[in-house]
This record gives sequence, structure tokens and C-alpha cells, in this order.
Amino acid sequence: MVQSATAGEVSKAFGRFSRRALVEPLTITNRGDEALVLMSMQEYTRLKSRDRVAMSLDEVTQEMRDAVAASKAPEESKAFNHELD
Repeated sequence: MVQSATAGEVSKAFGRFSRRALVEPLTITNRGDEALVLMSMQEYTRLKSRDRVAMSLDEVTQEMRDAVAASKAPEESKAFNHELD
């Protein structure tokens, strides 16, 4: 379950909430709306490492092309083969 606190609560007890956020992300609300997330640097780094990068075709290296050519689609993707017709 994601923790949640108001901006006012976090402002008054930042130390306590920041320690809790080291264990589990904390959603901070402002006037009832989810506004921010406080999380550990480790969790932030993990999430950022999953970012996707868009490249133009001329930026794709031969190594990347070879990796794509050698990759295998998951078995469940066969359910969409009819869309190629």
C-alpha cells in the first residue's frame, strides 16, 4: 500500500516522512490532489534506468541492429500475427 500524506504534514515532520520514504515511496497531496512523490535515491535511480531512449535510424549502431535481429518475440505475441495480414 502506497503511503500518503498532505504537504502540510510533510512540512511539519519532514524527518519522519523522509525516513519512511527510504523504505517505500510517499505520495504527497496538495489540497486533496496527488502532487509529488518522495522516494529514496535508490528507487529513483532504478526507475530512471528504465527510461526509454528514442533514436533516429542513423544513431542506431550495428551492435544494436544485431541485437534486435537476434531477439525472439515472446510466445504470447503469436496471438497478434493475424494483424500482419
